[in-house]
Amino acid sequence: MPVRPADIDLAQRLADAAGAVIRPYFRRPAGLETKADQSPVTRADREAEEAMRRLLDAERSGDGIIGEEYGEKPGVTGRRWILDPIDGTRSFTAGRAIFGTLIALVEDGWPVLGVIDQPVQRERWLGVAGQPTLFNGGPTRTRACPALRGAIVATTSPHLFAEGDVPHYMALVTAASGGAPRQGPVYGGDCYNYGLLASGHLDIVCESGLKLYDFAALAPVVEGAGGRMCDWNGDPLTADSAGHVLAIGDPARTDEVLEALRGAVDDGIAHDH
Repeated sequence: MPVRPADIDLAQRLADAAGAVIRPYFRRPAGLETKADQSPVTRADREAEEAMRRLLDAERSGDGIIGEEYGEKPGVTGRRWILDPIDGTRSFTAGRAIFGTLIALVEDGWPVLGVIDQPVQRERWLGVAGQPTLFNGGPTRTRACPALRGAIVATTSPHLFAEGDVPHYMALVTAASGGAPRQGPVYGGDCYNYGLLASGHLDIVCESGLKLYDFAALAPVVEGAGGRMCDWNGDPLTADSAGHVLAIGDPARTDEVLEALRGAVDDGIAHDH
């Protein structure tokens, strides 16, 4: 089923609803707690997801929902809304406006609509399968990258990577920097990095250990801007992907990026199948 204008409008209103909750908490006490997986959560995370779920229950009661804070609500339509109210809670609690709300619509396992919304700076990327990505309502594009050497690589933090993945990431960084320490990676940013890549400010984002709610919204945004989203084996991202995520602004660099990742050790990288 193609993405309908009503779906796009609903995704925008979901982002508006989350942002209205989040902004009053920014740089103010928000009840920081630590979840069982040792990740942080605040009242802003929970209340923003609750606001989005209320809207979906009212307007798409047959659709499924998967959210970071409140888990899965099964649906009957084959469509699921994937919600991450604050992707980058650490940045949010540190007062850094480089977190974002992620909203995706997944049909038959494939992300077909994605929103990256930065509610404090009021920056929003909207990606829809088969359509150009929009940034605050206007078209936006990734940039050309003539060679892997010199490409700007970003990641939130290698400390968040799954065990054994850091050497592969470092091999990519080395290939991109050409051994020049001052050409190192950009750290921090969570989903905001993918918006920056879609708008031509970064060349590569490399992450490991992501969940569906972390990456489902990113693929339509990056690909609609002319980039490539895939796992570390070069396969497209679906609801079954294991969380090794690459965003490549210039798809011509894909083979070089994958080769650099594989070059870290002889036994190959973890597969997402």
